[in-house]
Amino acid sequence: MAQSETVERILDAAEQLFAEKGFAETSLRLITSKAGVNLAAVNYHFGSKKALIQAVFSRFLGPFCLSLERELDVRQGQKPSLEELLEMLVDQALAVKPRNGDDLSIFMRLLGLAFSQSQGHLRRYLEDMYGKVFRRYLILLHDAAPGIPPLELFWRVHFMLGAAAFSMSGIKALRAISENDFGVDTSIEQVMRLMVPFLAAAMRSESAVKDEALASARLRPRQKNGAGKA
Repeated sequence: MAQSETVERILDAAEQLFAEKGFAETSLRLITSKAGVNLAAVNYHFGSKKALIQAVFSRFLGPFCLSLERELDVRQGQKPSLEELLEMLVDQALAVKPRNGDDLSIFMRLLGLAFSQSQGHLRRYLEDMYGKVFRRYLILLHDAAPGIPPLELFWRVHFMLGAAAFSMSGIKALRAISENDFGVDTSIEQVMRLMVPFLAAAMRSESAVKDEALASARLRPRQKNGAGKA
């Protein structure tokens, strides 16, 4: 078996099992059994379970962020609307070449797990690898939603991610329910584009912050040693 094929089989198995069972509950032995390889192959190609988890995320986020960065370069100096910024994310997600029809829903389940389970190493890795491009994007998002305090914008972005993660991670079931109830098959792309005006309206709604401490809160410098991170 070629090395590239072995790596892909390990990543495919890990991706599916992590999404189904969670990170802590998925052992390397379970992954190797599903991938049809021995434990030595995982250690050789990845070195550790943490590195394997990171590689699973990079397989989607690598091409996604590269495409997003190119789009941000094209729009340098422009002031896109919230709708345009959200459409940008949809376009980049759809541009990632899928290996199968479940790629996006699996990744969104994994993204939800990255925040709901104790995976501090993963969040630090994602910040180190992709933080720069996402900060560029968030600056544009902040400019498109003036008057929203930074702390509230932080929460709104995560409310937005939560809505997207819920909708896309269960997309098969939701599409089936929709088709049964309305007699129309809604494509994944159509669902993603339906989210844009809903999320844009939520992002630009009037600030709900009344507490002065919340209103004046500003982003603090990140700690280099990772102290205080889960």
